[in-house]
Amino acid sequence: MKGIVYKSTGSWYTVKSTEGDFYECRIKGKFRIKGIKSTNPVAVGDKVEFQIEHIGDETIGVISTIEDRKNYIIRKSVKLSKQTHIIAANLDQVFLLITLKNPKTYTIFIDRFLATAEAYDIPAILLFNKIDSYNEEELLEVRYLADLYRKIGYTCIGISAITSKNVDKVKELMLGKTSMFSGNSGVGKSTLINALEPTLNIKTTEISEQHLQGQHTTTFAEMFDLSFDARIIDTPGIRGFGIFDMEKDEIGDYFPEFFKLKSECKFNNCLHLDEPKCGVKQALENNEVAWSRYKSYVQMITGEDDTYRIDNFGDN
Repeated sequence: MKGIVYKSTGSWYTVKSTEGDFYECRIKGKFRIKGIKSTNPVAVGDKVEFQIEHIGDETIGVISTIEDRKNYIIRKSVKLSKQTHIIAANLDQVFLLITLKNPKTYTIFIDRFLATAEAYDIPAILLFNKIDSYNEEELLEVRYLADLYRKIGYTCIGISAITSKNVDKVKELMLGKTSMFSGNSGVGKSTLINALEPTLNIKTTEISEQHLQGQHTTTFAEMFDLSFDARIIDTPGIRGFGIFDMEKDEIGDYFPEFFKLKSECKFNNCLHLDEPKCGVKQALENNEVAWSRYKSYVQMITGEDDTYRIDNFGDN
């Protein structure tokens, strides 16, 4: 039988068969995917082959094969620094929720996430949430950030999951696609998903007043079928996002505006740091490239701010 993994709890996998039935499955033995040393060889979104086994009164599935992935998005494992955790596979797009406060989403987080999406060939859309709660100055900052990322080529939408402002625009982008929703803990992912599909009734919690950040409401990644011809993958909130498996000379290629300027650099292997006649640094001086993006790039390529490289992706 063939199916798609809808939920992974580490040892059990919920698989939806091509006939539309759900089965609780385990994996057959231990296997790795094309050299990826991940803590979870099977991820939500994986297309798999499985067999049904009857053990007493129980019927379980045993996953024997994972089909080649179109793409996947990955993070460094929390406890095992040399291993990875595949967040989800076979995505059509990813939505990153961003908030200015409670919690604040920093540009370094946005840029690391976008670079990772670029590296794994996943289109990314930025959703600036909670715009109903901002004052005029904060709304100007949202417009500034949205304009910055739009110029690079990213779709940016200001939304309110509480008032449903522009939620219809998000729905339109989701039609016929498998989308992943991600962001820091507390940015309103669960509230937005409930606004998109109220019948799901995803659990939400209040922001922690002490730390001004969200509490984890999603422990494991899980995919849901929606009533308007779309699928959504809900993920645990991320407090940090550490890049993985990127060579220094590749990172600039995952910043689209840097990649366009590559031909203007004197050296083919220019890292855009101290090299003479660098197209990126010239554009930076001319205010054609955002300083915040360049700062993120330098931190990623030099390994500065290592504390930010340790990410907490849920509790699993």
